[in-house]
Amino acid sequence: MTDNNHDIEQPGERVPKRVIGTPSHAATGTPLLGAEERTGPAEVPGVDLQDEATAKKGERIAAFCFLLTFLAGIAFIVSYVAFQVGDLDSAATSNLALGSSLTVALLALASGIVVWVRMVMPKYKLVQERHEMASDGETRAYVGETFLQGAAESGITKRPLLRRTLLAAAAPLGLAPLVLLKDLGPHEYADFPKKLRHTVWGEKTKEGKQRRLVVEGTGAPIRAADFNSPGGILSVVPEGYEHDLNELAKSTLILIKFRPEELKSGTNRNWAPDGIVAYSKICTHVGCPAALYEQTTHHILCPCHQSTFDAADGAKVVFGPAARPLPQLPIAVDGEGYLVATADFPVPPGPSFWERGDAEAEAREKGGQS
Repeated sequence: MTDNNHDIEQPGERVPKRVIGTPSHAATGTPLLGAEERTGPAEVPGVDLQDEATAKKGERIAAFCFLLTFLAGIAFIVSYVAFQVGDLDSAATSNLALGSSLTVALLALASGIVVWVRMVMPKYKLVQERHEMASDGETRAYVGETFLQGAAESGITKRPLLRRTLLAAAAPLGLAPLVLLKDLGPHEYADFPKKLRHTVWGEKTKEGKQRRLVVEGTGAPIRAADFNSPGGILSVVPEGYEHDLNELAKSTLILIKFRPEELKSGTNRNWAPDGIVAYSKICTHVGCPAALYEQTTHHILCPCHQSTFDAADGAKVVFGPAARPLPQLPIAVDGEGYLVATADFPVPPGPSFWERGDAEAEAREKGGQS
């Protein structure tokens, strides 16, 4: 409907008026609603009040939902602390615990609010005429008064069980971001460049032996005599770290068997027993797995951005955006015939910016010491 009256159409008197800035009725002990409104539905134009039985039922349901949110929020924080990640199984368990608890918390909170609105709060039929954007002082004063009346009629002051359980439900959810921000702390990553520069290939096992190369997925050690088909290729990981995702992200290898005459000058033959060469599987462009191999050309291909490396010539870059070869790992055959690493990569594996970050960190340290 339209007319020249820009005032907001008002329903009948719903609650006692009070001047903004004066103490609330709740503070002085005066009921916020009239006696008729507190005892049951009243014939008020534009306002349908809930009967007390329905409101009480809604209060209990909403309070249960808020309590469930509180417990699920606590479970989320406990899950973050209790379920640490480090391999695929633990990461899956952590994700399931965190996702389930946060889902229950948010769903219960939303359900509680919906029940509160539908079963506790009154239903209003309000009509507001279109008017100029800038409201006059009287209208703004009315809006402020209506807000206070709405807060009173919502039950936030009258029903302390709802108010307290809602506050309890919100508390753990408010702390959840603080818990997650822990992962961004500089104490966790200050030495990342150093960690990225070195791998466990340069470390010996607990028994003091050189670390063996094992097949990715099965963990089976590799005998040089068994890997005797030219053109053969294997994906290899360090023994003892088959499920350590952080280490596998920089230590995974691609193992290729060559005929002696196929190896070129770029390949270090002293690190290639029986023509078996081990290169880092981590592309030097942005770290994708360079896992595709073309036997006829001896080219290793990274599927992400098509960087191509010549495996017969020290994995030099022959095409694509990669700026440097795949590092070759020094390997040998131990006394039992298994392939082992004799040292770490001569240069950092993976993207070039890892190495640059390490150099910058070392320069900062030297500058601080001077």
